Amino acid sequence: MISRFLAFVSRIFTAILDWITRHGRGFILANIAAQAGIIVTGGIVRLTGSGLGCSTWPQCEPGSFTPEFHAEATVHTAVEFGNRLLTFVLAAVALGVAIAVWRSRPDLKWWGLVPGVGVVIQAVVGGITVLVELHPLVVAPHLLLSTALVWFSVWLSLTYRRAPRRAGASVLWHQRLLAATVVVVLVLGALTTGAGPHSGDIDATERLALDPAAIARAHALAVWAFLVVFIALVWRIRRDRSVGERDELRKAWVVVVVVVCAQGLVGYVQYFTGLPEVLVALHLVGIGAFAAAHSALHYLVRADASVQVGASAAAR
Repeated sequence: MISRFLAFVSRIFTAILDWITRHGRGFILANIAAQAGIIVTGGIVRLTGSGLGCSTWPQCEPGSFTPEFHAEATVHTAVEFGNRLLTFVLAAVALGVAIAVWRSRPDLKWWGLVPGVGVVIQAVVGGITVLVELHPLVVAPHLLLSTALVWFSVWLSLTYRRAPRRAGASVLWHQRLLAATVVVVLVLGALTTGAGPHSGDIDATERLALDPAAIARAHALAVWAFLVVFIALVWRIRRDRSVGERDELRKAWVVVVVVVCAQGLVGYVQYFTGLPEVLVALHLVGIGAFAAAHSALHYLVRADASVQVGASAAAR
């Protein structure tokens, strides 16, 4: 009887693993959406002043992992606790990614663990953020880590499905230069937020000792630098063909242009209108889109090594 029960459980467990593996791409796409979504929900926590809606971590209130809702309770508690609950959604999706990648793409199995590890690190950093009462030097890495996970998740998605790369000469140094400008843009953006008025809690007043106008201008200049490097890259590879039937690279160019222009428009408007919460929230949506767009471009721009080898052999 026990052996039959164990065999039944084993079959159910195997069936679940097989189902997850068959839907691996769906889990990977869901992971991109979830990682980008947590940026937005985290932004809502900050913009509504709910950063200390739960006063401690890992518990919400001393002695309780859940908030105590009563007549005096504010919406801030619900917003912060809701954001914390999304961590479990992220963890479930990351587990699905790990299982699917581990079983179907052994060459990527260790990369498949990154989203799950990232969720754990984010939870710890988020807890530290609460314990230090939303100090901007901790809040900034919290945002940047989420952005990095969005970037990685898009890269993993393209690598998992073996998206066709470019056939052409290597532009590795140009890729690295563009990636460096992306890092500068994101870091300066996080510092701009840390110097601005949205502290994340109605009673929190500590902000970075930076001139908000000066750091915002530096952030804008970094975006213009990104555009210059990006346009130069497009000019270099404009005649290269795509490996495979679909030309995904040129689609990536268009997406980058649209995202950067939209982000720039929102950024300038919010700057000259006093940083209204709605526009700041839209800018946060754009952060995830910008990271995703660059990640896809970075993957697709890299020349396909097998094509290069084949071309060299044919030339000889």
